[in-house]
Amino acid sequence: MLISKELNAAVNEEIGLELFASHQYMAMAAYFDEIALKKLSQLFFKQGEEERSHAMKFIKYLMDAGGKVEIPAIKAPQAAFATVEEAIRVSLDWELEVTRRINALMALAIDQKDYIAQDFLRWFETEQLEEVSTMDRLLKVVKLTGERNLIMIEGYLSHE
Repeated sequence: MLISKELNAAVNEEIGLELFASHQYMAMAAYFDEIALKKLSQLFFKQGEEERSHAMKFIKYLMDAGGKVEIPAIKAPQAAFATVEEAIRVSLDWELEVTRRINALMALAIDQKDYIAQDFLRWFETEQLEEVSTMDRLLKVVKLTGERNLIMIEGYLSHE
């Protein structure tokens, strides 16, 4: 086994959180579709698929490292939002939390001198820069356009 029990448990927890994020983004995509924001809906369906692929990367890593995969229960995502800005804020806050958690996994791998895990986690560290940056920029655009001009976001996303 190339992974400690402690890091294995933390990775299993992260798998559950990545799957939760996938569900959350799909729920947001459905919300955006309901209010006729098709481009925003497409973006969040894509984000949902990406989060699921992150969970799969962690699962494969555990299997390759001789760890034990134990996927935790996934809580239900938030399905209703008062505003588009609220939904995007929830996304940004979530990505900041994921960044904190990936950093904690990296710190654990460093403490344990698990160089294989460190190498694996570097991809996620870089990925989080992109995720946080994307949601931060989207939140800024939503704030600039305001809830009364949300159709402008569709145009903005068409040019992304």
